Amino acid sequence: MPAAVFLSMRESFNWTLPRTTVTLGERTVIMGILNVTPDSFSDGGKYAGLEMALARGKKMEQDGAGIIDVGGESTRPGSSEVPLEEEIRRVVPIIEGLAKSINIPISVDTYRSEVAARALDAGAQIVNDISGLRFDEKLAVTVKEREAAIVLMHSRGSRRELHTQAPMVRPVTEVLAGMSESIKRAREAGIGNSSIVIDPGIGFGKTAAESIAVLKNLSDFSELRYPLLVGTSRKSFIRTIIQDNIEARDWGTAATVAISILNGAHIVRVHDVSQMRAVADVTDRILKS
Repeated sequence: MPAAVFLSMRESFNWTLPRTTVTLGERTVIMGILNVTPDSFSDGGKYAGLEMALARGKKMEQDGAGIIDVGGESTRPGSSEVPLEEEIRRVVPIIEGLAKSINIPISVDTYRSEVAARALDAGAQIVNDISGLRFDEKLAVTVKEREAAIVLMHSRGSRRELHTQAPMVRPVTEVLAGMSESIKRAREAGIGNSSIVIDPGIGFGKTAAESIAVLKNLSDFSELRYPLLVGTSRKSFIRTIIQDNIEARDWGTAATVAISILNGAHIVRVHDVSQMRAVADVTDRILKS
């Protein structure tokens, strides 16, 4: 497909946050992953301490991140829920510290309204919800009341059943339908269109083949007319394609980042900010040529 066709798929948007506006579509935004958990699949335990987490957030900003996404509960296969107060204990001090020391927006990766409220009060501006507003009916109200932005991610099943779902018959069609339902929930709660970003949820409730199908047909999601975030970083579907080691996972991630941008992604959520900033910049330049 010619580059000009790819470029026309990435519409420009202004993403409205409580204290700033993020321009989407001119240059791919890098969302840097900051897991403050002991058991995340890729970097569990590395940034659980306050000083290490703050240093990591500052470094990601220096390396070219446009958003830092702070998560206090791992949602990898085999993970389990952490107590509410523990999730709050993990994320709130770090968000408070980052809000005072970096100049880019902070996102909180949570599906719980109580965590979101505390995180937003501490300085976060975005809620990144893996459930697409399915797990906590109060979350949409919390986002609306604080005029926050939200990422609506597609997933299937309950928190415990995220990674044990039956195969889909038509994955792209079914994910599109699920995303439409999440958008409907957000709009019915009064969340404005300009506050919403959508994420097809690569690896969540999807087999490797289904994740690849969604990624290949990512441009279909542009029909929903919302900015698109894609998170493929080091995920297990990549390890089904390559000989698995850390270096290969990162090269595999780079390939998926480039494909995501070519197919319309406005934001890519990654672990390795400096490397993926370079991949995104080269891909953006090709799109503009």
